[in-house]
Amino acid sequence: MTLLAVAVLGRGLLEPDEPVFTAADEALLRGSAAFETVRVYDGRAFLLDRHLARLAYSASALGLPAVGDAAELADLVSRAAGPDHVLRIFRSSDALVATAATLPPELDELRVRGLALHSCEQAPPLLLAGVKSTSYASSFAARREAESLGADDVLFTSNGHVLDCSTANVWWVSGGKLQTPPSGRGVLPGVTRSLIFELEEVVPEPAGIEALLAADEAFTTSSIREVMPVISIDGTTIGGGRPGPVAARLQAALRLRSTR
Repeated sequence: MTLLAVAVLGRGLLEPDEPVFTAADEALLRGSAAFETVRVYDGRAFLLDRHLARLAYSASALGLPAVGDAAELADLVSRAAGPDHVLRIFRSSDALVATAATLPPELDELRVRGLALHSCEQAPPLLLAGVKSTSYASSFAARREAESLGADDVLFTSNGHVLDCSTANVWWVSGGKLQTPPSGRGVLPGVTRSLIFELEEVVPEPAGIEALLAADEAFTTSSIREVMPVISIDGTTIGGGRPGPVAARLQAALRLRSTR
């Protein structure tokens, strides 16, 4: 993705390559910063109020300053970036920052063919359940390993239970029921996830990989990738190895909601 615009509280719009974090910032020293990633459609930041509410919760849980000016900063950087882009808002110990970047170019291609996942056993965090922080090192290392094995993303499990992917929630459909792991340790209460709960009847239920492999279809949700079909886990196909109808229906419903 290409950075299009950057804004910092108290400094306004900056050149995209201008430094925004100091060497003393806890974001750099300890990876302690809260952030949100928001999809912007036609100049409108989708579900921004929900993202800001989670940002405020994350900042509080991490002991960071408040995020009261985040909406104004997000609006400033989005107006400078164009109609469709990825908006990110960061709250560190020293700075409140908003950035805008281009969308990943491969999203439509991925949605047509579906994702291949590689499973990885990982102990969920003991603390900070529900917090979205920049401490993604272990998740991204696991995703890079999955990619080296020919998969598109990693699927985390703990004690045999499915958790999340590196940056997305996981769903599956069995016998007409839409299911997802309950939020908690290792399962982030995603903003797109909250919308799916409004659009469809959902059964939050712990499950192992075998439940997903036996499902009629599976998919992930995230703000940037939206609803993304999953066609295999560890080389075993799901639902005949093709994207399913529920994922397609929910993707269409999400796009329709984004225009309101």
